[in-house]
Amino acid sequence: MWTEKDNQLYSKFEFKNFVEAFTFMTRVAFEAEKMNHHPVWTNVYNKVEIWLSTHDAGDIVTEKDRKLSIRIDAIAGN
Repeated sequence: MWTEKDNQLYSKFEFKNFVEAFTFMTRVAFEAEKMNHHPVWTNVYNKVEIWLSTHDAGDIVTEKDRKLSIRIDAIAGN
């Protein structure tokens, strides 16, 4: 589930283990690269946190962020 706060979309994902989390991040990385829209994220073991905003638009949430969040959810199976 994505929440919007401080001009960013935020979501946290939890997986069974580090390999699943890293696989998810790799799949997201390919999608983000296709869109030329890259997330700010962290990974600790099986948890991935993602923040989306559009830097070119002054670090606010735009349609690019919403589209990427939908694609990320699809990758996560949400």
